[in-house]
Amino acid sequence: MADTADRPGVAHLVLAPGVAHLDPETAVFGAMLDGWAAQQCARFLQPATIEQRRALLRRLAEFTNDYPWNWQCADLEEFIASCRRGTKPIVVSTARIYEITLRQFLTYVTDPRYGWPQECRDRFGVAPRQLLHEENSIVHVTEHEGDPRRRPSTYDEIQALFDAADARVEQIRAHHRKGAAAAMRDAALLKSVYAFGIRRREAWGLDLADLRHNPKAPQFGRFGALFVRWGKSSRGSPPKR
Repeated sequence: MADTADRPGVAHLVLAPGVAHLDPETAVFGAMLDGWAAQQCARFLQPATIEQRRALLRRLAEFTNDYPWNWQCADLEEFIASCRRGTKPIVVSTARIYEITLRQFLTYVTDPRYGWPQECRDRFGVAPRQLLHEENSIVHVTEHEGDPRRRPSTYDEIQALFDAADARVEQIRAHHRKGAAAAMRDAALLKSVYAFGIRRREAWGLDLADLRHNPKAPQFGRFGALFVRWGKSSRGSPPKR
C-alpha cells in the first residue's frame, strides 16, 4: 500500500532484496530486530530502551534455539518461567516488562503493513503469530507490587542518614581536604529527594532556578517547592514537567 510502503521498519527496507543468504534464518531475524529498532526510533524512544528490548529478543531466541516465526506459546511461557527459576529470579514487575516487550515485538512482526508475515511465508512457509494473551500474561490488578518484606525506613533511620550526610561535610573540613562543597551539595540533594519524592534523573536535572515558592508552606520562602523539568517520559514523549 502506498501509505505504508516506506514506513520505518518495513521488511524491504531492512532486508536486501535478491540476496541469497548463507544463513537465511539468522539474516531475517537480524533484519526483524533492525526493522523494529527503526520503528521505535521513529517513535522517539531512547536508544538504551531500544537496545534493552533487542537484547531480550536475542535472549529468547537463544533460549528457544529457534526464530519468531516458529515460536509457540509454550516457548514464551517456559522462558518467563526459567527467568523465575534462575539464580536471580525476576520479580513480577520485571516479568510484566518482558511480556510487554515480547507482545509489542510480535505485534510488529505480525502486522501485514510491515511485510514480515508474507516475507516469512515466502522464505520459510510459516508466519509469526501473536502468542501472548490474557491467559498466559500477568494481570495488573494492584497499583503497588513491591515485595512486602521490604519495609519503609523509620523516622530515626532517615534522621541517621541525614546526620551522616551532614557529618561528612564536617569530616572533610576537619581534615582540610577538598570536597566539602560537593558533600554539602549531596546532603542537600539527598534531603530534597526525600522531601519532594523525586526520581534520580529528576534530581539530576535540578538547578537553583527550579526552586519555587509554595503558597501552602510560606515559612520556607521561595524554597518550598521544586519545578521538575526532567520528569519521566513515556512512549517517546519529551521529559514531563
